[in-house]
Amino acid sequence: MRGRCAIVLGLTVVVTAALTVGIRAAGQQAPTFRSGTLVVSLFASVFDAQNRLVPDLAQEDFEVLDNDKPQPLVVFRSEVQPITVVVMLDTSGSMTGTIGLLKSAAEQFLIRLLPDDKAAVGAFNDKIELSAHFSNNRDALVADVKDLDYGNGTRLYDALAESLNALRGIDGRRVILVFTDGDDTASRIGRGAVLERARADEVMVYAIGLESNFFDGVRMVRSKPDSGLKKLAEETGGGYFELKKTSELGPTFSRIAQELHSQYVLGFEAKQLDGKVHKLALRMKQAGMTARARRSYVATGAGQPAAGK
Repeated sequence: MRGRCAIVLGLTVVVTAALTVGIRAAGQQAPTFRSGTLVVSLFASVFDAQNRLVPDLAQEDFEVLDNDKPQPLVVFRSEVQPITVVVMLDTSGSMTGTIGLLKSAAEQFLIRLLPDDKAAVGAFNDKIELSAHFSNNRDALVADVKDLDYGNGTRLYDALAESLNALRGIDGRRVILVFTDGDDTASRIGRGAVLERARADEVMVYAIGLESNFFDGVRMVRSKPDSGLKKLAEETGGGYFELKKTSELGPTFSRIAQELHSQYVLGFEAKQLDGKVHKLALRMKQAGMTARARRSYVATGAGQPAAGK
């Protein structure tokens, strides 16, 4: 017996029967997959030489490599896909003078969410707070941002781990948007563990870092965002934005909203389920274009643990 179903976007999908994947590209025949097939999905942002987002590309414009081997695409979509996102903000002592600007900037992201998007809002300092539920009510989300509290310390990676916990079990495309102006100072969880979890759970991380000047009670101190954020964003396919001026906060949050609603969905059938981390590369065939997507995935089948687990 054969059935029809669409791939759950944002997840690596194991097909347990002969399934037909719904492809909306005009004139393209839907492929049929073998039992136990793993379909690996990538969400890709494409930029021209002026760093502008590029719309209206075709499947033939992309090339995906798995461990340096080109892969035929079995999924291609260019329409907007809904997101579920955790917006996690640093409200530690170093942000005291700019917290109002940060909250206003985060609001610029939230008001650009589409009706099918859902979000939760959180903050971290020496504590971690996070909305109890995901919501598509933008007014309620903005109110949650305004209610976020201050604290000392910077539990950045603990906050990212809590964000991953909140997204676990949610279908579709899952994103964390995190802002910080300093190094992690108090987390129990390390950056390596967070990266491993984000890769395994296929969560895209966008990170905004700000260089900040603040008075620590003794002298003026200049902080820089945690160096591990750039790698975390790059590995998971999100963007990393390091800012020097608070005036750049609003435009950056707005740009991320635009980018998330301008991504392409690509998918290929994994050939080897060895339980290992595979390297991904995405290339553009048109000159002058660059693409950003996740750089790795774990090649595991249903019930199969990752290698080394």
